[in-house]
Amino acid sequence: MPEVSEQSGEIDGLPVFWRSAPAVGSGAGSAVPLYLHGVPNNSDDWLPFLARTGGLAPDLPGFGRSGKPGSRLYTIEEYDSFIERFLQENGVDRVSLIVHDWGAVGLAFAQRLPARVDRLVIIDAVPLLPGYRWHRTARLWRTPVVGELLMGATTRPVLKVLSREANATPGPMPEAWLASVLDHFDQGTQRAILRLYRSSPPERLAAAGERLATLEMPALVAWGMRDPYIPARFAREYANALPDAELLELPDAGHWPWLDRPDLIERVAAFLSAE
Repeated sequence: MPEVSEQSGEIDGLPVFWRSAPAVGSGAGSAVPLYLHGVPNNSDDWLPFLARTGGLAPDLPGFGRSGKPGSRLYTIEEYDSFIERFLQENGVDRVSLIVHDWGAVGLAFAQRLPARVDRLVIIDAVPLLPGYRWHRTARLWRTPVVGELLMGATTRPVLKVLSREANATPGPMPEAWLASVLDHFDQGTQRAILRLYRSSPPERLAAAGERLATLEMPALVAWGMRDPYIPARFAREYANALPDAELLELPDAGHWPWLDRPDLIERVAAFLSAE
């Protein structure tokens, strides 16, 4: 099993934290797994995946241990540019891209530079597709003043209650998950979340995925069908939008499906290693 290490550096003046592990079966020219987390998380999400497949998992700007400057816009386009620079700094040419939730910003990178993406895994990702309407919490975040007040009210007891709907396993999200979020849920992360959501109305999401049909690499769309934030139909719509996609529906899993179904980790590893 690959040993996961912690790395830190600076990209264009921005402090960046990431985790890395030797990619399983990697050789010269092999694609490196690149894991992109969502909101309100960080690279902690991907530790069991990295331990199985190796690869890279950054804390995206505004999250975790990476920089959170107020000068950044935290838009899809800005994250797209960051991903390219992050790979450049790590000397990585080709990746297998694994995205969850707002890790979907990686799909903008994939559409812009498809030759650099060998395989694609989409797990309960924000739909860069027509017809999506933001869930209740996101609508509140997108509302000026209300969003700021809600952020300030996100304490451990509140997050425990709110997280009960996120998974299929009874009860709130696991304690390790809650601690990972709250340990880094400072003003900088709250600002990044608000800017990201407010810069992304439904029509902007659809426009960001207009070239999904050009992504001809093998793709796996894995979806927790009890996701309360993104309707299950978007799993099928992602699979239909991609020319070479396999759909894996998990009826007994929620928005973070590998927490309900740990076997998903092995399924993703098998997909990444397939010839």
